Amino acid sequence: MPTREQSKTQQAQRDQDLAQLAGGLDALENAPGGRRRRFDITGVLAPVAVVVGLILLWQVACWAHLKPTYIVPTPSSVASNLWGLITHGTAWEAIWVSVHRGLIGFLASIVIGTVLGALVSQVALLRKGFRPLLSAMQSLPSVAWVPFALVIFQGGPALIYAVVLLGSVPSIANGLIGGVDQTPPLLREAGTVLGAGRFELMRSVLLPAALPTYLTGLKQGWSFAWRSLMAAELVATSAQLGTGLGGLLSNGSQDSDMPTVLSAIILILLVGVVVELAVFDPLERTVLRRRGLTSSGL
Repeated sequence: MPTREQSKTQQAQRDQDLAQLAGGLDALENAPGGRRRRFDITGVLAPVAVVVGLILLWQVACWAHLKPTYIVPTPSSVASNLWGLITHGTAWEAIWVSVHRGLIGFLASIVIGTVLGALVSQVALLRKGFRPLLSAMQSLPSVAWVPFALVIFQGGPALIYAVVLLGSVPSIANGLIGGVDQTPPLLREAGTVLGAGRFELMRSVLLPAALPTYLTGLKQGWSFAWRSLMAAELVATSAQLGTGLGGLLSNGSQDSDMPTVLSAIILILLVGVVVELAVFDPLERTVLRRRGLTSSGL
């Protein structure tokens, strides 16, 4: 039977082992690979270097006279045209027209796509009927819907939203269905054992578990929504629709004004980059970090 001194020694040893274990866990948690960096200079300089490199290649092509300047204008002429569109307010007006349409259509797509994805993922008959259709619609080019929508809605604003919905909803629904399908069966069984009904199981168990894949579907849905919007604005131009970025691009093309065409393309790209960096990238990093899925290179 151990003496009192031996018991104290053993207890002290156990306390020391626990302290070392806690220190090791703290060190692992705070390791450079697991710590969120506040500022990644490489993430800023790398895309800037790529853009500068592309502009230099563009300028070299102009110097080499590979194409006439009325077909491929110089970077300086495009920059001057873009600055004129910005200072005169034309660019801001076009951005507002397109962005507010895109946001309204995308928010409606989230509601419809989420409800549809939840139903298809849980009802076997709906899955058999809708899953192949959703996959087919997701692969259909957005511009293919524009002639159909033109006939149905006669060039009104509903045309734009219809094309956005048809382009975005399938991606959002498929993202949720894929996330639910990848949920471990143990979580579903645990929720069922605890008495969760079908709705409560989806809300409290399956949807949180499917969040990373669902978020990927949302990102893809926004991408399709933005491209669908540009396709609709590019083809369907009328006074009641106003002039968005797609309309600005169409006007420049009809006038053979290549600086305006390239300026519109640049603005379309910039809006996409801003939405990605300001909305989806922070949201994705937050979700992945909370799930412990963020790699050290991110």
